[in-house]
Amino acid sequence: MTMDASQPKSLARLIPALGCLLLGAAYLAGGLKLLRLDGTPYYAIAGAGLVLAAALAALGRRAAVLVYLAVMAGTLAWAFAEVGLEPWLLLPRLWLPATLALLFWLPPVRRALGGVPGDRLLSWGPPAALGGVLLVLGGALFATRFQPATAPLPTAAVQSARTADWRAFGGTTNGERFAPAAQITPENVRGLQVAWQFRTGDGPRPGDPAWAGSTFQTTPLNIDDRLYFCTAHNEVIALEADTGKQVWRHDPKVDTRGVPHLACRGLAFHAGTDPAAKCNERLLMGTVDDRLIALDKQDGSRCPGFGTDGAVDLKAGLGDELPGYHFVTSPPTIIGGVAVVGSFIMDNQSNNSPPGVVRAYDVNTGALRWGWDVVSPKGRAALAPGETWTRNTPNVWSVASADAALGLVYLPTGNTPPDFFGGLRSEEQNRYNSSIVALDANTGDVRWAFQTVHKDVWDYDIGSQPVLVDLPTPQGTVPALIAPTKRGEIFLLDRRTGTPIAEVQERPTPQGPVIGEVLSPTQPYSVGMPSFAPPKLTEASMWGASSLDQLWCRVHFRQQRYEGEFTPITTTGSIIYPGPFGAIDWGSVSVDPERGVMIVNSAWLPFIHTLIPRAEADAIPILEMNKGGAAMPSHAAGLFAQAGVPFAVQTLPFMSPLGIPCHAPPWGQIAAVDLATRKVLWQRPLGTTQDHAPLGLPFPVGVFNLGGTVTTRGGVAFVGATIDNYLRAFDVQTGAELWRGRLPAGGQSNPISYVSKRSGKQYVVIAAGGHSSMATTKGDYLMAYALPD
Repeated sequence: MTMDASQPKSLARLIPALGCLLLGAAYLAGGLKLLRLDGTPYYAIAGAGLVLAAALAALGRRAAVLVYLAVMAGTLAWAFAEVGLEPWLLLPRLWLPATLALLFWLPPVRRALGGVPGDRLLSWGPPAALGGVLLVLGGALFATRFQPATAPLPTAAVQSARTADWRAFGGTTNGERFAPAAQITPENVRGLQVAWQFRTGDGPRPGDPAWAGSTFQTTPLNIDDRLYFCTAHNEVIALEADTGKQVWRHDPKVDTRGVPHLACRGLAFHAGTDPAAKCNERLLMGTVDDRLIALDKQDGSRCPGFGTDGAVDLKAGLGDELPGYHFVTSPPTIIGGVAVVGSFIMDNQSNNSPPGVVRAYDVNTGALRWGWDVVSPKGRAALAPGETWTRNTPNVWSVASADAALGLVYLPTGNTPPDFFGGLRSEEQNRYNSSIVALDANTGDVRWAFQTVHKDVWDYDIGSQPVLVDLPTPQGTVPALIAPTKRGEIFLLDRRTGTPIAEVQERPTPQGPVIGEVLSPTQPYSVGMPSFAPPKLTEASMWGASSLDQLWCRVHFRQQRYEGEFTPITTTGSIIYPGPFGAIDWGSVSVDPERGVMIVNSAWLPFIHTLIPRAEADAIPILEMNKGGAAMPSHAAGLFAQAGVPFAVQTLPFMSPLGIPCHAPPWGQIAAVDLATRKVLWQRPLGTTQDHAPLGLPFPVGVFNLGGTVTTRGGVAFVGATIDNYLRAFDVQTGAELWRGRLPAGGQSNPISYVSKRSGKQYVVIAAGGHSSMATTKGDYLMAYALPD
């Protein structure tokens, strides 16, 4: 049997026909759906054109190439009209339709479509289309959207008297995250090497809930050439600061039953007045099983006379609670002989959650000095027998700051549970939510409060530690407080009174919530400071790895309610942007007080929140379990019971089916702000896709990040935080990326820097433990970097 000479041509014609048909059919189906949602007509038109090209190619018509090239020309015109010359935004729009050029360019296909040697249309049309897209890809690989410095920064000519130690979570209780070390400079930072690494060995244990996330995200303390830090299971470890050699270790053997997130962000340190006394210098730590523990800094033993056997029971006064609904992940703040302790409350389970009370304990004895209910302007010295703190109040889960001279502790507050429906909250429950509250350290009384979100139902609690700076102004130096927020707004306040130093405006916000919800008609905007809030989403700002998942994102964007920031949450789905991880979270910002510069790393990830009516929610078995206390299994689906209010909620990141953010990059940035002029000095994307993209492609788009920066007197800022496993160094003056060091796991933590008194060497240290929510590499490493000898 002989093959008909026409058969190879017929088979060759099917190659471009099948490619155009598959892409065209997907475009046409999705494009028609998008048209019904008032979206762009491009996909429907291009889909029809590709289907026509497929039919012509199957028939062996040379016109198939003409139709394809017409579609490609229209694609280019549409793409440039939507996003201009932005390579990262052009790329997903262009590469897939341009790849069809390869099919038309194959020699057998050209012959099958009637081409002859020298046919310019078939020989040069398809490769020209593909070549243009490859140029865009090449541009995207190197495009960093770097906004360079527009003016020189002041030098660090006036150096304040600061200790080289790192004695609190933020360096000091001011929370500046500034290291007065200048050995590492922009000129020599490229020489940084790993000085030592330490592995904690702390991993999953019997008794840990299967669904619990465990994160090593500690910020070490450096005191007298020793590092002190805690692990996810609240083990406390002391190391030699020069070598990383373990000195001692204390395991409090925490009970992790029901705890959804095992983490310990750091310790607090207190120095007494009697050097000969046991525990004169002590470390305090809150635990995931609700204890406040005091340890001797010298040997890690429990401090006698502090509570019972060196520990205070933080469950006292909370009333009935389910395991894992109340625990501590952040270090206490010590001021005036008291340790001020907040708590983490399980989000979105019920409107009968444990108290969010903030309490102050005597740093020597552990005796309760006062408690603040987070609903009253007054602190309380004690509870009556059998009495409990007020249930279902805002909490303080992050790190507070303190000004000993003013006698004030500054609290970043959370929300009244549950987060996403507030129609049943009282005025008292709304009074101090999502606020900076200044308490009298002696009494717990409110001295002032500034609210960053009114009647918050978007989970915009304040995760960032407030930063205290002395700000020169034409009227003299003002004791100021910088309040970064999840919204990306940064409020600048007089820390004596809470009065805004930089202008704040109340602006109208979207209304029309579900029945029973009550929203504030306005919200505060910090117009006198640079904003790191993301730009408003549009259909054109939808993104994807290809035009297909971008189309999916466009359709879903059109299907949700979205009116910009503060869009009300609905039963059909609303896009909330930024989402609950925020633009700036617990990593906060760092400040070089000598140059007057603030370093800000931020991230943008929208979420889709959908309220589920109570009757419907109660029919979902996993939410019925959730109400009874088995809350964690529902997290994978983003479902939360919100028992006691009319709606449960589902909350999920707005991602494509490929697991890629639906909004265009950058997804993360780092910037410098001149605090004198309150202007952005420079800004650039932070991080690459290396550890998440196919083939490990390191596209410098700027990625999601969680963690903070440290700024040094040498003019170098260090940051991990990103979903690629690197510690990076930036020039504070220009914003140039000077160095990056590969981490063995995700660096979702705050780095520190210090100078060893023994060796005189400056170190940069970061915990590399990864983060479950960010899908970064997990680990148990403490990494130290230094210049070679």
